Amino acid sequence: MKKQSIYILILLILILTGCKKEENLVVKPIIDNTKSDSKIVVYQVFTRLFGNTNTTNKPWGTIEENGVGKFNDFTNKALKEIKDLGVTHIWYTGVPHHNIITDYTKYGISNDDPDIVKGRAGSPYAVKDYYNVNPDLAENPTNRLEEFKALIARSHATGLKVIIDIVPNHVARNYKSISKPKGVKDFGEEDDTTVMYHVNNNFYYNPKESFKVPVWTNDYSPLGNEKHPLEDGLFHEVPAKWTGNGSRLSQPNMSDWYETVKINYGVTPEGIKDFDTLPKAFENKSYDKHYEFWKERKVPNSWIKFKDIALYWIEMGVDGFRYDMAEMVPVEFWSFMNSTIKMKKPEAFLLAEVYNPSLYRDYIKKGKMDYLYDKVELYDTIKYIMQGYGKTDNIPLIQEGLKDVEHHMLHFLENHDEQRIASPDFAGNSKKGKPAMVVSATISTSPTMIYFGQEVGEDASEETGFGDPTRTSIFDYVGVPAHQRWVNNKQFDGGQLTNKEKSLRDFYKRLLNFTINSSALSDKYQDIHLYNRKHTDGYNDKVLSFVRWSETEKLIIVSNFDADSHYKFSLKIPKNIIDTWNLHEGNYKVEDQLYNQFSTDLIVEKNFGIINITLNALESFILKVQ
Repeated sequence: MKKQSIYILILLILILTGCKKEENLVVKPIIDNTKSDSKIVVYQVFTRLFGNTNTTNKPWGTIEENGVGKFNDFTNKALKEIKDLGVTHIWYTGVPHHNIITDYTKYGISNDDPDIVKGRAGSPYAVKDYYNVNPDLAENPTNRLEEFKALIARSHATGLKVIIDIVPNHVARNYKSISKPKGVKDFGEEDDTTVMYHVNNNFYYNPKESFKVPVWTNDYSPLGNEKHPLEDGLFHEVPAKWTGNGSRLSQPNMSDWYETVKINYGVTPEGIKDFDTLPKAFENKSYDKHYEFWKERKVPNSWIKFKDIALYWIEMGVDGFRYDMAEMVPVEFWSFMNSTIKMKKPEAFLLAEVYNPSLYRDYIKKGKMDYLYDKVELYDTIKYIMQGYGKTDNIPLIQEGLKDVEHHMLHFLENHDEQRIASPDFAGNSKKGKPAMVVSATISTSPTMIYFGQEVGEDASEETGFGDPTRTSIFDYVGVPAHQRWVNNKQFDGGQLTNKEKSLRDFYKRLLNFTINSSALSDKYQDIHLYNRKHTDGYNDKVLSFVRWSETEKLIIVSNFDADSHYKFSLKIPKNIIDTWNLHEGNYKVEDQLYNQFSTDLIVEKNFGIINITLNALESFILKVQ
């Protein structure tokens, strides 16, 4: 779902407060982020689009017209190529059975009403049955769950950890599981629908009111110009439920998440928590202590339902989850849910969407999240720099502000919610992502995530139906052209890529593989950008530099975000770094680790270091001290 309206105010506040005066340009203390594990790289792939080789891309096209990818398209060859890109985890987006328009009634699956489905292929965040998978993804829909289990096994055999979505804030308006284990009750099945709220109701209700389909604007029709037998402007729901984004209207607006209904976690309509809260200072307790705390307490029914869903997938072999809009769900639930998962699978990978920086530490410490999106701070700041009107001066300030939780802040430049780098509304040029990727992937110990097609410069320029150009549609049956050229009729060898696309993918492969094999990137960090801004001629706010190191590796990283200009300067390494690295007066060879085509000297004299550097437009160096 698109969340721009949720974090736009936060973003404006950050921009206004992010500027610092010159007198604040001081060398910051060393940040020690020692981690025993190497960096994690997540490859997000929209599962139904990955293996689709159909290039028709008719707006609102059917599955027959535009095609669809399958679980089986992730062959051993395809998975090996993803792994060899420098990937450790793969996030299969859109796996749980969500609403779709394609008819699968011959498999015992009910049809979904276009009046409450976004797009023809449906939103992956309107889940209809949490105990099965999207039938579109299977060669044989009857065996769809077995096909997914086989994909898990292939992924594991390749050395990839498997992540899928859980969407705890809302479910499809017509949720009904036909695959749930014996004894499991559906969401809402035992609700008291005569009241707006009860602690153990799964939904919120407007008693005695009927749901009404939104009033469409701007000549919108659920399936474009096609008239579907079920498209009649009606959907039977009595009493009306609250909508997923929190709208209490029985007739939500078109801009609301009308295809979904809000889950009740035991929070009254007035916002009062109808459950026990965590004791003071409990955020410092381990997940097993959180588990013991909740084991002795009664919790709302929705908590139990989602806990059971998570354990169902963990038992199947899934290695972790990406939680949609986690901040719309009470942090106490996450303490309960995640501590239970960790008791079952301590190494489980738990990633959440949280866009409010003031909530980061609660969801990490109290909610026991492993990772959160670093969206409204690092991503948005880097995006503005890439677009030509942001300053690199703000990046060290962000890292300083997050230094106590930096390991938990996952970095990305693309995902299914965001615009493609190569799209005109973002950067308009995939090469502008190169310095940004170097910085994003090397500035902290946190995981890096890329979105399929990013590594070959996909621009998402197609008109697809419900989805808009600049973002690869998550609602429609489409092909992804640049990615399809890499797929090369399922050879997965890049055989149709242009030379430019091959070069870009080579860059990503070099960078990501370096990050997962570097000990320094899992260890210490210090900014040197603000120091050089104050002391180095020719060094400006289009350039960024910092150092990373471990006991066995010392790195100096410098990037030029300017797409038009090259810069020449004498980069200075402050005295405290020279002392920490135990360097004495003299010359030390430094060599670039990305392309191994540049080397120069680090000259140490008078207690600080100098490296004479010429950076071409959009060029970066990862310099290793020999």
